[in-house]
Amino acid sequence: MLAVKNMARISGVNISEKKNLFSGLLCIHGIGRFKALEVCRSLGIDHHTRVSALSERDIVRIREMIDKEYIVEGELRNNTLMSKKRLMDLGCYRGLRHRKNLPARGQRTHTNARTRRGRAVAIAGKKK
Repeated sequence: MLAVKNMARISGVNISEKKNLFSGLLCIHGIGRFKALEVCRSLGIDHHTRVSALSERDIVRIREMIDKEYIVEGELRNNTLMSKKRLMDLGCYRGLRHRKNLPARGQRTHTNARTRRGRAVAIAGKKK
């Protein structure tokens, strides 16, 4: 029979037991390097500690702090989508750029911008 290890579940994200706490917190959408270190420092937990070495009490403390202090995962994604939708409904320049799936912050599009615009499409009969 195989022993099943329990993964730490924080903010709806399963964090692998093999990772250390710092890199495990980075897996949560909305928590970057600074916030991950801030969580570890404020709770007095070493950020190099493996997730498997954390007690259930520590995991609960981390979960509660993140839920109380930060907007993460689904709520954060929803906020960003609602912000974009608001701009589109207003019909402002940034909203139009979002609607057309083009860069909204002044980047050039004559060349580059492939990340936002997608793959280049060849035009038949262009070259003569």
